[in-house]
Amino acid sequence: MPRGRFITLEGGEGAGKSTQARLLKNTLSKLLSGSLAADGIRVLQTREPGGAPGAEAIRGVLLGSGPWDGISECMLHFAARREHVVRTIRPALEAGIWVVCDRFVDSTMAYQVFGQGVPREVFDSLAKMTLEGLTPDLTLMLDIGPEEGLTRATARGETNRYEALDPDFHARVRAGFRAIAAAEPARCAVVDATAAPEGVAAEILRIVRARLAP
Repeated sequence: MPRGRFITLEGGEGAGKSTQARLLKNTLSKLLSGSLAADGIRVLQTREPGGAPGAEAIRGVLLGSGPWDGISECMLHFAARREHVVRTIRPALEAGIWVVCDRFVDSTMAYQVFGQGVPREVFDSLAKMTLEGLTPDLTLMLDIGPEEGLTRATARGETNRYEALDPDFHARVRAGFRAIAAAEPARCAVVDATAAPEGVAAEILRIVRARLAP
């Protein structure tokens, strides 16, 4: 059975990652079931931190408490990610399931390395141990200015402690995502997230078709 494809959505607070992950999952489910197999190919939507029972437990700690030392926080994210990769992502991909993930390793790079100043060698060591070479087939960077993104996030009525951090932090995070995309253009595509959700979804689908041809 062919390996499933692994698509991640990244970006700062309020960029619309969860909405776009849901829309993409629903669209891909229809496209794949109609074109690649009579009985359909499944698409799994998941998220980070989370996506597996142990990882969801760590998510509650990460988003609901703190402040943490930067390296401690980075380690917690990778602990959750390891559970996610082992329990959910790898088994799905090996079963031919496409995986659409709201945040992955690039968020830790942007938030902890660029945002909090965690040394790159710490990140690289944890990533090597945790991921064992797993890399997304496509990463969609949803780009939005921190001020607009935080306004959107506040309007949702659900806040986490990252949203309460200072504007300079969020500016560093955005710069981090842009730097990642610039360094890995074959994997990453930057999407303007300021448009209406339907327009963003259409652009995402265009990119997925061009890069992965589902």
